[in-house]
Amino acid sequence: MSLISWVIFGGLAGWIASMIAGTNARQGCLMNIAVGIVGAMIGGAVFSFLFDRSFNFRLFSPTSFVVAVIGSLILLGIVNVAQRRR
Repeated sequence: MSLISWVIFGGLAGWIASMIAGTNARQGCLMNIAVGIVGAMIGGAVFSFLFDRSFNFRLFSPTSFVVAVIGSLILLGIVNVAQRRR
């Protein structure tokens, strides 16, 4: 995927994850994009570890989108726990 595709894909995944987690009101567009892109990497790593096969985000698919949203939810959970400890 091109850089623009990654930004759009990450933004959508991060936005959906933030709506599910209830953090959408305090996050901006750039944070949603960052959470989505990093979440996609986390989701891919978790998927690869659990199913013992590599995961590839080169092509858009419903599976890759779900993995990105799950990874974004994991990242949002970690960020929320870290913020509560402050």
